[in-house]
Amino acid sequence: MTDLTITDVSKKYHLKPDTLRYYERIGLIPAVPRKKNGNRYYNEGLQKWIEMIVCLRHSGITVEALVDYVKLIEQGDSTLQAREDLLKEQLALLETKKKNFANCKNKLNTYHNIW
Repeated sequence: MTDLTITDVSKKYHLKPDTLRYYERIGLIPAVPRKKNGNRYYNEGLQKWIEMIVCLRHSGITVEALVDYVKLIEQGDSTLQAREDLLKEQLALLETKKKNFANCKNKLNTYHNIW
């Protein structure tokens, strides 16, 4: 991966540049290095970080919970269990949503065949 501009990153992850700036401002992503011209450049590590944030946001986790998660990461290895618990909880919620979506899909297919 190469360093990407904020425009490149916003296109890659389907986020608005303002969203990326907001995430940086609230500490959800670390401070993004800037080149001499003042433009942000996202290295491979930051891109992977953003990928994880996007994944967790798509799973339904709130920005506030993500900020808490980042704080746990910053506290180091002593919070590994708390982080694992948070991710397991989110995975369980996704599994529930998956079952609910499957049920809804089956119902819609049934109704579709009736009409």
